[in-house]
Amino acid sequence: MKEVGMLNGHIDSALTRQGHGDLMVVVDAGFACPDHVEVIDIALREGVPTVLEVLAELRNVHSVEKIVMASETRDHNPTHFERAATAFGKRVKIEAVPHAEFKQRSHQAKTIIRTGDFTAWGNVMLVSGAGNRWKKEKE
Repeated sequence: MKEVGMLNGHIDSALTRQGHGDLMVVVDAGFACPDHVEVIDIALREGVPTVLEVLAELRNVHSVEKIVMASETRDHNPTHFERAATAFGKRVKIEAVPHAEFKQRSHQAKTIIRTGDFTAWGNVMLVSGAGNRWKKEKE
């Protein structure tokens, strides 16, 4: 029985399939998920779990090189934007795009994790990256 790491089997499986540059999106309760993208729905009730709670757990097991959010998040929910932007550390690149573009990019995701969050424009796109395990002879 697995007792450590990502305990949700569907999320664990999705993480295993992520490669460098692949997209995983953690979305609020109202996000219109594309029909052709795998959706893992972990929403329990309003506000549970939040996008930020899911990001905190993903940080323990997933390497991310860039975070993409809607510019509307920064404009209307700056605290959420800042917390999500630093969820994987301060070295991860941040990109803000119009919400319409964010929705279009979500069609390229391998997996979408739907939460119970009701933070407007609270969605976060994770671009999978190489973690610190990769060896380099020179920078």
